Amino acid sequence: MTTYACPKGHESTTDDFCDTCGAKIGAAAPVAPESAAVAATAAVKETCPHCGTPRAGSGRFCEDCGFDHQTGKVPVLAPPAPVAASWTATVAADREYFEANGIEGVDFPDTPVSRTLTVQPPQVRIGRGSTSAGTAPEIDLRDDDPGVSHNHALLTLSVDGIWLLSDLGSTNGTYLNDEQKPLSAGQSRNLAGGDRIHVGAWTTITLQRT
Repeated sequence: MTTYACPKGHESTTDDFCDTCGAKIGAAAPVAPESAAVAATAAVKETCPHCGTPRAGSGRFCEDCGFDHQTGKVPVLAPPAPVAASWTATVAADREYFEANGIEGVDFPDTPVSRTLTVQPPQVRIGRGSTSAGTAPEIDLRDDDPGVSHNHALLTLSVDGIWLLSDLGSTNGTYLNDEQKPLSAGQSRNLAGGDRIHVGAWTTITLQRT
């Protein structure tokens, strides 16, 4: 049905006087219901305040930038969780350390060997395994070095992801890199990749981050 626009905003079915309020309509052009509905829809068409893309119906998120019409924010993807670094420990007979250590009555091995182990958190014990002493360290040097104590030293991964070295009251001491004094019992030191831990008569344990 064709309607006519009243000056006061009504829609009249007659073209001379408004059949609602009686105002004179004059020669106003008829308003097609379909056209009025389209115009009203276009007037209220909502766009994304972040990127200007027309909103798809009542959808919560903008299809272009992901703007959240409910919270008024653009979602931010969380950064990927950091991959935990792995560490290795290379155990070797170190002639330079042996000669500087100078333990009498002990000979450096004729055929020194080395091996590389994976350092597994949260703790790694360094010592000499013994059934009678009840020790089973992760880095077991019972066949490598007679100068290592049963419970010699301890590696501990801190909550900050840093490995710490502690001496457990060893007989011959625990030395770090080229330091002349050993760690005191219970003292802890931060470690970094490439650090060298000296224990026993000739053993050097080199840490590497991979």
